[in-house]
Amino acid sequence: MDWTADINAYCERLGAGFWGEPVNAFTNLAFIISAIVILPRIRGDRGAMILVGSIFLIGIGSGLFHTFATQWAALADSLSILLFILIYLYYGTRRILHKDKAVALLSVFLFIPYAYIMEKLLGSVFGSLNGSIQYLPVVVLIFLFGVFAKDPETRRGLWIGAVILGVSIVFRSVDQLTCSIIPIGTHFLWHILNAVMLGWMVLVIHRALPLDARSGVARG
Repeated sequence: MDWTADINAYCERLGAGFWGEPVNAFTNLAFIISAIVILPRIRGDRGAMILVGSIFLIGIGSGLFHTFATQWAALADSLSILLFILIYLYYGTRRILHKDKAVALLSVFLFIPYAYIMEKLLGSVFGSLNGSIQYLPVVVLIFLFGVFAKDPETRRGLWIGAVILGVSIVFRSVDQLTCSIIPIGTHFLWHILNAVMLGWMVLVIHRALPLDARSGVARG
């Protein structure tokens, strides 16, 4: 694979160049803003703070992809998102499902085969969704965590996060279809809604801690 090969995958990008997608690039600041806004609310919670750092990395990774638009930048984007998912899965299994560390680590290792199988199954129904099909297994997983969550507030928070992610996937999926109507496409809305969703999901995992533990060291 040529890691420096250009990628032209979004409606806004009309050619090569660092500023080929100015709106898509600029809206990655939403991830940085989300991380900054959430940070003071979760101080002392090690797990939540790690997740906030991961949101910051997503902003950087996605920013690299929508400026350099190369294979290596796409990998940086994908890995930053995967990192957040795996970290969240670990802490979610610990705090929401109340499982021990061994089970939490097992859930992390099982995510890749789960995502692969679910992507194939969902893809047979919905198609590629402009490359967005890879994120539908995450929506399903969040919903399932909500089903098994014992705390009603946590369950509601997870389902709200799943809905926001579902809506953002819609905007990511229709980007190429809207080029003739919206020249900049709709991918930038994926960034904004995802930044909101990720920040919200960190608050959900933080609030899943017992009240007396939120100001101390996070469970995990």
